[in-house]
Amino acid sequence: MKGCCEMETLLTRAEELQERLIAWRRTVHRYAEPGGEEYRTAALVEAEAARLGLPVIDGGQTSRIAVLDTGRPGKTVLLRADMDALPVTENPKNLRGPRCVLSENSGFSHACGHDAHTAMLLGAMELLSEMREALTGKLLFCFESDEENGSGWPKLLPVLENFDIDRCFAIHVLSSLEAGRISIQPGGRMSGMVAVDAEFVGRGGHGSRPDLSVNPVFAAAAALSNLAVAAANRIDPGETLTLGITAIQGGSAFNVIPDRARVLGTMRYFKREIGQIALDMQKSVFDHTAAMYGCTVEYAPRNRVYLEPVVNDPECAAMARKNLPEEWLAQCDPWYASETFSVCMNRWPGALAFLGIKNEALGSGAEHHNERFDLDEAVLWRGAACYAGFALEATCRDTPPGVSA
Repeated sequence: MKGCCEMETLLTRAEELQERLIAWRRTVHRYAEPGGEEYRTAALVEAEAARLGLPVIDGGQTSRIAVLDTGRPGKTVLLRADMDALPVTENPKNLRGPRCVLSENSGFSHACGHDAHTAMLLGAMELLSEMREALTGKLLFCFESDEENGSGWPKLLPVLENFDIDRCFAIHVLSSLEAGRISIQPGGRMSGMVAVDAEFVGRGGHGSRPDLSVNPVFAAAAALSNLAVAAANRIDPGETLTLGITAIQGGSAFNVIPDRARVLGTMRYFKREIGQIALDMQKSVFDHTAAMYGCTVEYAPRNRVYLEPVVNDPECAAMARKNLPEEWLAQCDPWYASETFSVCMNRWPGALAFLGIKNEALGSGAEHHNERFDLDEAVLWRGAACYAGFALEATCRDTPPGVSA
């Protein structure tokens, strides 16, 4: 009963924080700082942590970690949000009309909802600071730099590994899910990614005599066709593997055969083992096809398993759902985007929740990374409560989810 009463108090207090959550979100939205340059956003995190009496650790680059140490033995729980904006010039209008707030950083905007993530974690930090007497162990409020490009984790991870982390949790807003609904399902929730970045190397020459050259454009084109066939025949049909080739770059003149042709794209999947299988398949197909055309292949360093999938631990997913109002909960399909939070979840048990932001009346619901992307701010307090609820459950209980304490 104690846990239920605490959760009721948390929900009430979270709703009372709504105006502050909106203010935080709009401030970060105006900043719209690109990855690795979230200086003003990091300063906001530091200021709010100082107001609550929480020390802040430099996580490298502009990542920041605020620490709530209860001084009592218990679990160490990591709550994470990302802070970076995208190189997307936002449209002054969303899907219905004028926005309530605009980016003040030309050429950049929060077109993926990281402004909301930052605001909600700041809210959770305040809620849990107020409830620290009900907690045990340590809470780490991690504000990640440059999630979109992944440059923050190489510096951030060594700092986090100084802590004996037991569980981790994050939220991502989702434009396809109705506003206020929360999906925290076990299993694969966001895709892993193999980055494809390879150059086919031939020998350039005059377009009138292809027999005197080795044309890498034909090799690249054939390799992509062969890769599609291989994916259809060498991957278990019950497993997901998408082949998203986004660019073929080779040559610039209509009468010059180039020396090189570059292929870019990604392959996405939800089962961890599929990533290495897909990478091995891609390199085998590219190498053999190139040889058929008298070419070689050079792979960029990022042509690898770039990100693992986000796979929710069943116990942590149940823990995150527990005590949330039933009417908030929803089920939705996995999202094919990829997330650096998988770095955490490959080391510590955890879960990632989707928080719906789609509201046709307000004009939110455009796809992520789109110029008209916007969100329904009314959901922010629910996100803050979800973050804090997971921490409350994870630090106050040692019994398995679903078992009465």
